[in-house]
Amino acid sequence: MEVTALSHNEHRILVINPGSTSTKIGVFVNDHSIFEKTIRHDSQFIQCFHKIADQYEFRKKTILETLDEEGINLSRLDAICGRGGLLRPIEGGTYTVNKEMLADLHSGYAGQHASNLGGILAYEIATALNIPAFIVDPVVVDELEPLARISGFSLIERKSIFHALNQKAVARRVSKQLGKKYEELSVIVVHMGGGITVGVHKNGRVIDVNNGLHGEGPFSPERAGTVPVGDLIDLCFSGMYYREEIMKKIVGQGGLVGYLGTNDAIEVEKMIEHGDENAKLVYDAMAYQVAKEIGSASAVLKGKVDAIILTGGLAYGKEFVSKIREYINWIADVIVQPGEDELQALAEGTLRVLIGEEQAKEYTNDKIVHKM
Repeated sequence: MEVTALSHNEHRILVINPGSTSTKIGVFVNDHSIFEKTIRHDSQFIQCFHKIADQYEFRKKTILETLDEEGINLSRLDAICGRGGLLRPIEGGTYTVNKEMLADLHSGYAGQHASNLGGILAYEIATALNIPAFIVDPVVVDELEPLARISGFSLIERKSIFHALNQKAVARRVSKQLGKKYEELSVIVVHMGGGITVGVHKNGRVIDVNNGLHGEGPFSPERAGTVPVGDLIDLCFSGMYYREEIMKKIVGQGGLVGYLGTNDAIEVEKMIEHGDENAKLVYDAMAYQVAKEIGSASAVLKGKVDAIILTGGLAYGKEFVSKIREYINWIADVIVQPGEDELQALAEGTLRVLIGEEQAKEYTNDKIVHKM
């Protein structure tokens, strides 16, 4: 497939979002998608690789073969953007993939995750084409205010790990709808998926957010969120569980999975429709906890909230969203933006750099500097 020749103000961008057993790719002309595909990988074959980073040659080959089969002319690409991985904490934005970033992605500096392949794949393909490679707003975006870092326990500092890519992309889109710049607004963005994160966005920065991986906040379809610390400590030293078992009960087997045996919100809603009172109680409790977290976030902004944005897969659930609204619609207008279009967000972040709306940032091992 091919589209007509690009005009001088159009930019063609390849975006890459690696998952555990799939790789999503898309080609955008500016912010308009002209091709998207999810490439499925054999899970047993993937498990043969010792490290996540070792998969890049195999995935690169499948990406290039797929693009060739679809008739995508690589010579017409202007840039390639990959999903950002587990890196050192950085401020939000679009980053040029450089040697320092590649070293951390290859080594798994902050952990092994399929998203680490995003920057590697973008760099490998872009280098051969002599075009730039970028990542946008990885999960390690850290813009917390000093106050937000204090946990109350001197040995532990609060961490910023959240759905940064989708949160910031949705916040920017809503800002345009409101006729203002993202950097001018104070909004609360709630990403509701397998994990739930509630971010306080003020003047273009996420100044507070719950650690959505395994730290705190509302419970979600797969995660326990904040739990009573003393009881958790007793459980850890009860002799009944290994460390890994406890962690699985917090991440993966927590939340809806722990209570109801499923992470599928649609299935839970069917259980409720069939009169399951326990399912209704748990589901309502999840909405209740999300609302409480939003209330806390509004306190950070001292009540001056321009909008509350609900996004992610759970935002498709009308009853779930309605429950949350009942608690928080007095704070500010509630805007629902369901789903999570990561490919679109990656393309938008890259485009902002290509058209000069933003400067690409340089990743370093010690500090962040702007590219001159």
